Amino acid sequence: MNWDQITGNWKQLKGKAQAKWGDITDDEWHRVEGRREELVGLVQEKYGHAKEAAEREVDSWVSRL
Repeated sequence: MNWDQITGNWKQLKGKAQAKWGDITDDEWHRVEGRREELVGLVQEKYGHAKEAAEREVDSWVSRL
C-alpha cells in the first residue's frame, strides 16, 4: 500500500494505527490525516525514537497493511 492509498483510506486505517501506537491522542491522530511525515514525527516524539528509527517503524507498519 502506498501513502496516497493510506491518505485516501485514513479513516479506516486510523484504527489499526491507533492499535499500534496507543500513546498518540485522538487530536494528534486527527492532525496526522494519513500524512507520513506527520506520523513519523509523532512516533519520534511520543516514543523517543530517532527520526530514522521512526521512519523504519512507520514504513514497516505500512508494509504489513
